[in-house]
Amino acid sequence: MFFEAVRIDTFFGESPILQEISLEMAEGEVIAILGANGSGKTTLVKTISGLIRPRSGEIRFKELRIDRLPPEQIVRRGISQCPEGRRLFPYMSVMENLQLGAYCRLRRGEKVWEDQEKVYHLFPRLKEREKQMAGTLSGGEQQMLAMARALMAGPKLLMLDEPSLGLAPLVVREIFSTVREINQGGVSILLVEQNAVMALHVASRGYVLEMGRVVLTDRREKLLKDERVRQAYLGG
Repeated sequence: MFFEAVRIDTFFGESPILQEISLEMAEGEVIAILGANGSGKTTLVKTISGLIRPRSGEIRFKELRIDRLPPEQIVRRGISQCPEGRRLFPYMSVMENLQLGAYCRLRRGEKVWEDQEKVYHLFPRLKEREKQMAGTLSGGEQQMLAMARALMAGPKLLMLDEPSLGLAPLVVREIFSTVREINQGGVSILLVEQNAVMALHVASRGYVLEMGRVVLTDRREKLLKDERVRQAYLGG
């Protein structure tokens, strides 16, 4: 199995946030994680990336257990996160933000120039603005930079947390078109998203979270037709 989480429980203090979460994905898949605010989507991403440690359960990536590893080792193993809200370094340039995304690789002496050119191909506007401070970019450009920075780590699994948040519809379509292109380039994607319509049109399968639990999982086609999903996330 490429990736799997088995019966994950994650707490904030003594309050349970994730309860018995199990999910799996094959290499090359795009999986959508759907749910309302407060359903546990971001906590799930942070738990996978090692920023929050689960109280119980196991997370395995390429057959190796990772739920007790620190975040930097998880990145080195091939999992990268593009966080909700972008979390850029606003007073650093586009180029400097990209270099920080490749930090672990640069420490190992890897050459990352080719990957930098790849992200510039995916996001041509970043090339035009490579010397510009990240904080002066538009919202859409900042989201592109956050995704590009995550890609500079050279992930096999890219986790995108709410990539459409706060963006105009035209920019959202551009972002999701790029998500498809990234996946076609060989990167598996875990897509956390409130925009269920867009998410399910790029994903092959989806998981629906409510109150920290998986309440529904199925293939894209069935989720798009499921009455519960349509009423809750697709506008009826």
